[in-house]
Amino acid sequence: MKSSWFKKIILPGLVCAGCLAASLWYAVRWNDARLVKPMNLSTYVFRPQDLPMLGSTLLVTLYALYLVVLAVRHAIAQRRLQAGSGYSRSVNPKLGFLGLLGFLGLAGIHTCRLDSNPFPFVFFIFFGFFGFFYEGKLSHTLMDERFQENRMRAQLTANRIALTSIFLATVLLGQGALAGSLAISFAAYIAVVSLALAANLFLGEYLLYHYDHDEQPEEE
Repeated sequence: MKSSWFKKIILPGLVCAGCLAASLWYAVRWNDARLVKPMNLSTYVFRPQDLPMLGSTLLVTLYALYLVVLAVRHAIAQRRLQAGSGYSRSVNPKLGFLGLLGFLGLAGIHTCRLDSNPFPFVFFIFFGFFGFFYEGKLSHTLMDERFQENRMRAQLTANRIALTSIFLATVLLGQGALAGSLAISFAAYIAVVSLALAANLFLGEYLLYHYDHDEQPEEE
């Protein structure tokens, strides 16, 4: 099992990281740091020397999408098993380290400075994967009536926090008044919505874990 996860996740990630590091070194050393330091993409003209940087960036993006597909497929498979067994799904807590991919969203600061592109802020959603730490601690737990009530309570709380954040962001940023720029307001809105969705994913598991453990001493 560990060997399978290594081949599916860790090894491709190491390859992507190595390619990105090599392309960054090449760009700084031999290509005047093009596509590394801030530049105006509206006047960008392609050069063959840019291929390593463009290729590694595309590779990292595809790897991130690949992780999303793997996570969704794994979640669907686990839920099917869970529905028939009466126990919560088994999750490796180490999957929580995937939440570190959320830091890729910080690249949005760079792209917004270049050409007002807020897309990288979407990667903030990956912060929600930190919830795997807590879901893993509840692996193969009997889903009795108390567990189901705690899960509903945790999800309702997480949904309320996320929806409140999105509502406030819509009201405050929808006017396009942030820093007097519509582009900055839109980028901030994308960032807030992505963080709100990540919080929803994380809090759903975090609160369930604490509700479930806080009630155990009382029952004992």
